[in-house]
Amino acid sequence: MTAAPAATGQQSETTSTGTPAFEHRRRGRWLEHWDPDNLKFWESGGNRTARKNLMFSVFAENLGFSVWVIWGTVVTSMGAAGFDFLAGLGKGNPAAVSNALLLTSTPTIVGAALRIPYTFAIPKFGGRAFTAFSAAMLLVPTLGLAYFVNQPGTPMWVFMVLAALAGVGGGNFSSSMANISFFFPEGKKGAALGINAAGGNLGVAQTQLILPLLITLGTHLTAKDPAGYRFGITLSVLVWVPFILIATFGALRFMDSISSAKSDGRSYKLALTNRHTWVMSFLYIGTFGSFIGFSFAFPTLIKANFPDLAKIGWITTLGNLAFLGALVGSFSRPFGGWVSDRVGGAKITVYVFGGMAIACALIMAALSLKSFPLYLAAFLMLFVLTGIGNGSTYRMIPSIFSAEARKYASEHGMELTEATASARRQAGAAIGVIGAIGASGGYLLQQALRLSNINFHSMAPAFWSYAGAFLVMAGVTWWFYLRSSFAIGRVPSLAYANV
Repeated sequence: MTAAPAATGQQSETTSTGTPAFEHRRRGRWLEHWDPDNLKFWESGGNRTARKNLMFSVFAENLGFSVWVIWGTVVTSMGAAGFDFLAGLGKGNPAAVSNALLLTSTPTIVGAALRIPYTFAIPKFGGRAFTAFSAAMLLVPTLGLAYFVNQPGTPMWVFMVLAALAGVGGGNFSSSMANISFFFPEGKKGAALGINAAGGNLGVAQTQLILPLLITLGTHLTAKDPAGYRFGITLSVLVWVPFILIATFGALRFMDSISSAKSDGRSYKLALTNRHTWVMSFLYIGTFGSFIGFSFAFPTLIKANFPDLAKIGWITTLGNLAFLGALVGSFSRPFGGWVSDRVGGAKITVYVFGGMAIACALIMAALSLKSFPLYLAAFLMLFVLTGIGNGSTYRMIPSIFSAEARKYASEHGMELTEATASARRQAGAAIGVIGAIGASGGYLLQQALRLSNINFHSMAPAFWSYAGAFLVMAGVTWWFYLRSSFAIGRVPSLAYANV
């Protein structure tokens, strides 16, 4: 039967048992009843509402990543724009390289730290309101950079503050993922979260493609002098403002909040005391930490290690092809999840870390040979593997908690459905923690590059350290999730005895 429309303009459908099947709202507000696992509810309009929220979530998160990574490209032109602390970056000046890596790593660590409070913000404020707020916050670092980059005497600490403020874009990932996870049924949640994550990651690639083009356009419209570069940087930053305003308005006008999307404090406590939360955090430092850390640093690394590329016009215009790294890493992430469904997340993760160690060795060979084609190919290999690893590690998390739940239920005579529901809540809580710690790996990676450059005037020690760390991570994955009777077969049929 059909219930009478509510005073707020809502229309409700009910099942034969009287349970609401779907609540339709013309404008995005709070959804009092949301049951996506109910097939009647889902097919009678719940799916349309979920997809609508996913669309606006992806758009806002994409902009968040775009602003988060903006400093990775801007620093490569600030020396030419008249800022002495970055002068000589294109000639490999150690001080300039160090300052550039400091500026690019600052938003990384701030974004990582914000991921935990941003996860809790969705149940507190609602997906609609917080998506609009988090999108609007992107105006602060963009407008601030556009203003201060046109003040030639601006000291470095001001830009450090602006770089830190850009970290709000990194926090958007956790709030967006937490919000979308509530909208979709279990059978469709993985695909929805994969689309959401990939859409955000693509923001890194589009920034590294678009910004150098706009900076070059700015110098062509004015002059190839410090004032021209400042105009180009301003143009490349302000281009995001209209999109940020659209994302903010779109979230307020069309998105919804779910009343039942409440935080589960007990699940967070259980997740924090589960050793697998910390094991997976360590592994995610290697996959997502490497993806975001190298994405921030790649333009600087190319300019510092291959300064002669500046003589090749369109190579420089395209950001020395740095955008390709984030692009291939973003597209390979869904593939990592897909292949893990068939082969096993732990097996793929071991292969990924082994391949990443080989890629680091190839990067060192390219620097020794001064071969940019080999350098680019090795880095693209590294980025593809980080994307696959992001997908495989994320796929492992629910499988691990599900396996623990089955084992606990069997040993304690607990209902399997109750144990499975608890596992889902714990996995959701763990993902927030793992995402935050993993993102902090991007900061550690860039600091290792900076310290290696300062102390050894070479980045070789940092890259060899990365290779060693990746091999350790492969060993950790094998030890916890693959050895002997603990082997992972086809996910999610994970079984191990020492939990």
